Amino acid sequence: MRMTQKQFRLADYTLNPSWVGTLTLIICASLFIKLGLWQYNKAILKQEIKSIYEKSLVSEPLNLPEKLESYDVLRYKKIKTKGYYDTKYQILLDNQVENNVAGFHVLTPLKIEGRADYVLINRGWVAGGEKHSDIPAISTPKEIVEITGLVWIPSKKNFSLESDAEKVTWNQVWQYMNMDRYRKDVPIPVLPIVIKLDSNSNAGGFVRNWQVSESRISTNMGYAYQWFGFAFASLLIYLYTSIKKTSTPPKTQAH
Repeated sequence: MRMTQKQFRLADYTLNPSWVGTLTLIICASLFIKLGLWQYNKAILKQEIKSIYEKSLVSEPLNLPEKLESYDVLRYKKIKTKGYYDTKYQILLDNQVENNVAGFHVLTPLKIEGRADYVLINRGWVAGGEKHSDIPAISTPKEIVEITGLVWIPSKKNFSLESDAEKVTWNQVWQYMNMDRYRKDVPIPVLPIVIKLDSNSNAGGFVRNWQVSESRISTNMGYAYQWFGFAFASLLIYLYTSIKKTSTPPKTQAH
């Protein structure tokens, strides 16, 4: 069965799209719009985080509650608690860059004072060694410290190049923060959140530039406009290749 193509005529022009061109437009434009919305949403999320962070700088921190049905209510909230660091299950998040220098984020469990629970504290960034396999020396306070910081709930959607074998064996260096995996791997009760140590805290922190810069937001918005531009360009190419000028037959003179 042969599929016929529809033609649409306007004045001296005819829209005669091919099925291949139409299908290509649908696929490409849909993909470009989806990527554009993805980058746009990332920019909006970063802008929201930036606004919340700026508000948290002048707000009073909340005490870390003992029990919650859902810790999502603490997302991006300023929290304070006390305890001591336990470096036995400390991990380093790889591929963290600060001023074009590769390094790690140091995440150390904190035994909460007066409780059996632990909470992970992101103490900030440290530079890596000359070799990627070199583990930097991490100094940690031995005494009880007071923690103030912003609550971060790690995403469950991450991509990793780690093999299944690497995920089974304990490794201090992690490619990304997988909270579910961490809580299963360690024999201590850990809350499903991470506290990013406040930049003004003296509780054993390192470099802590948590605030989202305007340039990062602008970059995501730029990518979004770029993808939307590709979608618009696809439409223009489709119309350019599909619209033809109709040839008008010469008029015959009456005898």
